[in-house]
Amino acid sequence: MNTHSHRPVLGITMGDPAGIGPEIIIKSLADPEITDLCTPVVLGDFKILKQADLNFNILHKLATSDELASDFSKFPKGFLVRLSSLNPDVTKLGHPTPDTGSAMETYINTGVDLALSGAIDALVTGPITKTGLKLAGSSFHGHTELIAHKTGTDNFAMMMAGPRLKVVLTTIHIPLSQVPERLTSREITRIINLTRDTLITRFGITSPRLAVAGLNPHAGEQGMFGNEETDIILPAVIKAREQGFDITGPLPPDTVFFNALEGRFDAVICMYHDQGLIPFKLVHFRDGVNTTIGLPIIRTSVDHGTAYDIAWTGKADPTSMKEAIKMAAVQAVNQKKHGNSNDN
Repeated sequence: MNTHSHRPVLGITMGDPAGIGPEIIIKSLADPEITDLCTPVVLGDFKILKQADLNFNILHKLATSDELASDFSKFPKGFLVRLSSLNPDVTKLGHPTPDTGSAMETYINTGVDLALSGAIDALVTGPITKTGLKLAGSSFHGHTELIAHKTGTDNFAMMMAGPRLKVVLTTIHIPLSQVPERLTSREITRIINLTRDTLITRFGITSPRLAVAGLNPHAGEQGMFGNEETDIILPAVIKAREQGFDITGPLPPDTVFFNALEGRFDAVICMYHDQGLIPFKLVHFRDGVNTTIGLPIIRTSVDHGTAYDIAWTGKADPTSMKEAIKMAAVQAVNQKKHGNSNDN
């Protein structure tokens, strides 16, 4: 981690230049609360950001270069690394192109390299599209897969985090019909361990309280509605409990999130995508953050997409980006306290 300043240095990728990424970055950096807690290093395109900066005058405060700096903490107001030089007309298209897809992948790859080298303390990613990456010839479907590959990480998971609720997904982007066959006690155990470690080292929760959701209605009702709870989920919970974890489950999915919101649990481990994201987005639609746990670097992201329908209209809400920046800063500080390093 950067040691030259008490403020963490955060890399912020611009995301898809044709989407709302540039606007929410500019709006976020216009907030003194954000710039007081970190030194931002924006990875993007000067011409595109300039179009989003008309009413904010943010760019003139940032040191700007086509080259990477050896020590970004020397630029307390922030730094802009110009990684592409796109035709500004792409902002009028409302969809990605091969050029914007290539640019967004370059921003991510550069950010990961900077985080692995320790030049930045954490990476905050703007919204991209799978379509854009595909148009650019990328073999990856999104941020998580790309960053995991680039960091050589197999043991990772998606956490959606907000002030009131944190959920971690055991399975993510697969058809609902495939969820039961993909669930194993070993996989659930892996997710439990990742979640607990992350809450301790990156969120500063010394004794995490974990809840594990069941798969079936009423958590199976003692086998009446399915056996996954007793055969697959419960053994993983028992194993964690034997290791001293404060963990409860499998709990009925229709009540576990209420109890988490009441403050009884620090995180809920979910069996599939919508089980976790429906309650999460009901509570944290505007201020939720997507953070990939298990990586050797800190990575947070907005929990929304490129929003082409409102891009470049001035309507984009920067709340999720602000929260992603705040969470990255918190994780960087807590990681330093625990003596962990980004360059492992």
